[in-house]
Amino acid sequence: MKDKKGKICVFAASSNRIDQCFIDDAYQLGKIMAEHGWDGCNGAGGMGLMRAVSDGTLDAGGHVTGVIPKFMVDNGWGYDRLPEVIITADMHERKEMLNSMSDAVVALPGGCGTLEELLEVITWRQLAIITKPIVLLNTDGFFDPLVAMLERCVERDFMKPTHACLWTVAATPLEAVEAIERQLAEGVSVSDTKFY
Repeated sequence: MKDKKGKICVFAASSNRIDQCFIDDAYQLGKIMAEHGWDGCNGAGGMGLMRAVSDGTLDAGGHVTGVIPKFMVDNGWGYDRLPEVIITADMHERKEMLNSMSDAVVALPGGCGTLEELLEVITWRQLAIITKPIVLLNTDGFFDPLVAMLERCVERDFMKPTHACLWTVAATPLEAVEAIERQLAEGVSVSDTKFY
């Protein structure tokens, strides 16, 4: 068994009405994480990309911790295959717990919830609340418009040019994991986290 390196938090869609390419990449990400010695943590969802990344990690011998608010459990939205599930009082506690237990973040394609989680951790890193890698897995160019918007924020002086280093865009699941490992090995820069 590979030595454990820590936990990667994955933000991901819970929708099942999406193209197969997104599901395939989510599964591969989980598999590659486990093969590289990483465990996962996520929102404990039983559908969509959240389920796929959990399946990939578990099938490859990794461990997944799910963190889910009680109201989602009550609605039957959890994934019963997960070996460890933490139930929180609300969404805010869920996000704080996922952040506290993870060494890095990967955002997969998703809707408002995923985008909100991603932008919050980017903001936390900008303010030096966290100093961990943040990677966008850009399956099928999904994040291109968001990256363009963030770059526009820099161009129009709403963010510093150095703030463009707060996130990394990866084209494949392997690139995402390798980007995390490279940044952790080199040391995640804190010079780009100063507020404007």
